[in-house]
Amino acid sequence: MTVAADRVTTSLEAAPVPREPSPLAAWFSDGWITTRRNLIKIKRVPDVLVFTTLQPIMFVLLFSYVYSGSIQIPGSDYKEFIMAGIFAQTVVFGATWSGYATAQDIRDGIIDRFRTLPMRPSAVLVGRTNGDLLINSISMVVMILTGLVVGWRVRSSLLEGLAGVVLLLAFAYALSWVMVFIGLSVRSPEVINNVSFIVLFPLTFISNAFVPSENLPTPLRIFAEWNPVSALVLAARQLFGNVPPGMQVGDTWTMQNPVQAVLIGIAVLLAVFVPLSVWRFGRIGSRA
Repeated sequence: MTVAADRVTTSLEAAPVPREPSPLAAWFSDGWITTRRNLIKIKRVPDVLVFTTLQPIMFVLLFSYVYSGSIQIPGSDYKEFIMAGIFAQTVVFGATWSGYATAQDIRDGIIDRFRTLPMRPSAVLVGRTNGDLLINSISMVVMILTGLVVGWRVRSSLLEGLAGVVLLLAFAYALSWVMVFIGLSVRSPEVINNVSFIVLFPLTFISNAFVPSENLPTPLRIFAEWNPVSALVLAARQLFGNVPPGMQVGDTWTMQNPVQAVLIGIAVLLAVFVPLSVWRFGRIGSRA
């Protein structure tokens, strides 16, 4: 018995002790788990994905075939001019889903369940924004395919075209964190729809997305030239090679350097709203 006990003791002492994962590895693991949860939710509720992909198709067909004969862009086909605007509008409004879904999770008590688990608070928000980034990526693919069908083409290089897509998705991802912070701050998911309409609707339509800003009345033209959505649209047009020859883009720094302006805007949004959202998540309680 003594020999057997000694052998058991020796084997236990020789057994390797499980190593705790590093904080960074644990954070990535938690983020992947919450991201996977949101992807599974999309699979179980396919209506979200269906309507998310139908909307950009509708806009592409509407502007390409209904308005293309009424709006003339000198030196360019309106179908090529409009596509960057539709891309920008879709990803901007698509980012609002992050805020709505966050507010809905709070009302359903899902956030309270996450808070009881031994996981990093920021991982819940990372999973939310990562899942919505995938939805926006699918929308982009659908819009690109639809645009190619109606006659839109990338006139620049393949690398520049891919850079345009990445820039649009990166801006949408940064805006998702803004909407997450709003979703953590409101008392009802329905408020997100009102906020998106009041704020994002003017930003997308009082811009160069659908008509050249030079055609707008002076007060609206000034607003459009400083509008971040205008910088995003112009940056996408430049990278896709869809800027009409001779088109006036404006004298503001953002219009003269749209790609740099968008990159700076993305960095500022992430630097401000990622820590704000994590801080707000730590203070939030159930609002059910």
